[in-house]
Amino acid sequence: MAIIVNLDVMMAKRKIGLTELANEVDITLANLSILKNNKAKAVRFSTLEAICKALDCQPGDILEYVEDEKK
Repeated sequence: MAIIVNLDVMMAKRKIGLTELANEVDITLANLSILKNNKAKAVRFSTLEAICKALDCQPGDILEYVEDEKK
């Protein structure tokens, strides 16, 4: 996948755990874990906004575009 989710990096920088962030963002622990582990196929802007607000960061701090290798 060309979009990499660096949520775990930002969480480590802010010293916040998965459970604490899930509660603050009002998202299930399972869904946040899916996002954190780069398994999500989509993310709502409202969820991204809440995560950025909770972590005091920009969307670009969490999402990164990496070009796929050509086959």
